[in-house]
Amino acid sequence: MGAIYLIRHGQASFGKADYDQLSATGFEQSRVLGLALRERALEVDAAWRGAMRRHRETAETCLSAAGLAVGTETDAGFNEFDHQQVVERFKPQYSSQEVMVTEMARLPDPRRAFQQMFTEAVGRWVSGRHDDEYAESWPAFRERSMRALESIVTSVGAQKSVLVFTSGGVVTAICQQLLQIPDEHAFRLNWTLANCGITKVIYSDRGRYLSTLNEHSHFENGKRELVTYR
Repeated sequence: MGAIYLIRHGQASFGKADYDQLSATGFEQSRVLGLALRERALEVDAAWRGAMRRHRETAETCLSAAGLAVGTETDAGFNEFDHQQVVERFKPQYSSQEVMVTEMARLPDPRRAFQQMFTEAVGRWVSGRHDDEYAESWPAFRERSMRALESIVTSVGAQKSVLVFTSGGVVTAICQQLLQIPDEHAFRLNWTLANCGITKVIYSDRGRYLSTLNEHSHFENGKRELVTYR
């Protein structure tokens, strides 16, 4: 069997003007992940990444630390969904980042408040009752994620090991499809996905199967501060 290792990007810059860049913690997570892959002596045949800055920075930092001299292919199919639009459709006033940040800053716990709001916004998107309001509906996003996965299988062939640097939404969509989880429960997976966690999908001519989910033991043994979820 072949194996595709879906790696969620390192921590992005929450609350900053450019969310898409890695934070200092995100770079360190990527480096520690790379060192862990080096210790495993994992034989990697190829690497892919989404087209977002946080995917590129995670891939470059991780592969360098791992000592893996593999070229990295870019496929926008592994990009995250448009979280800004998902939020805006739920709360139109948040089309202004400044308004959202200002409102959240007034609350006792801005991060918790944002997560609660974002959970509700994603629930609206996934519900299927407002698909025509989004440039990319949840079913379309899931189909795009699965298509990107299948394109790798077609490209590399049988019995290969591939690293894919992507986002939590893509990992969620692929796992939901493989496990046949109902839409209303799909994002229970997403909220638990750690930055730079690894989800392993094995493939053969018999099908695609989830092997491991959200493995991030490389942040244990004195590195617990590197376990983040956004």
